[in-house]
Amino acid sequence: MNQNPTTLQLHQTVYASLFAALIAAGAFLAIPIGPVPIVLQNMFVLLAGLLLGPRWGIAGVGIYLLAGTIGLPVFAGGTGGIGRLLGPTGGYLIAYLPAVWAVGLVSRRTGGRLIGDIAAMVLGTLIVYGLGVPYLKAVTGMPWAKAAAVGMLPFLIGDALKIAAAVPIARTLRPVMAGRTAALQAREYSRG
Repeated sequence: MNQNPTTLQLHQTVYASLFAALIAAGAFLAIPIGPVPIVLQNMFVLLAGLLLGPRWGIAGVGIYLLAGTIGLPVFAGGTGGIGRLLGPTGGYLIAYLPAVWAVGLVSRRTGGRLIGDIAAMVLGTLIVYGLGVPYLKAVTGMPWAKAAAVGMLPFLIGDALKIAAAVPIARTLRPVMAGRTAALQAREYSRG
């Protein structure tokens, strides 16, 4: 079956934009517990990697980060601006780019199997912590133990629950998204 690249790119662009909006919506559900709030946005970042793959996942996260950087109120608590990237949570936000890429890559390489998806999301979460905690330490001047205590430990259980919730969501949406893409491909093929 021949596919029209323009239609498929438009289709993927819409999905990437949708995930940018979902990540922004997840940021509005923020519970401030210190310098790093509890948010749902990282679950949508993980889902973007699983469902869109590395390339389009980065596009979705990139749209989100660009919107927030130019001042749209899409970051935690309805804030925006480049100052958020330079503040205590900036490392976590920036880490979403390599995290979504890694999740998408691992998920694709493991064929979207359950264990592969879980491993991909655990890796993505570790990347977010691996960049976020040192950045938090550097920006605030906290010692390592305190940066880990306020920037990682309170989130471990919640992030495990987000991964557990993302698995059935991804497994439900993958066939729907694949079916929609196949329908578009068939329609373009029939048009010649």
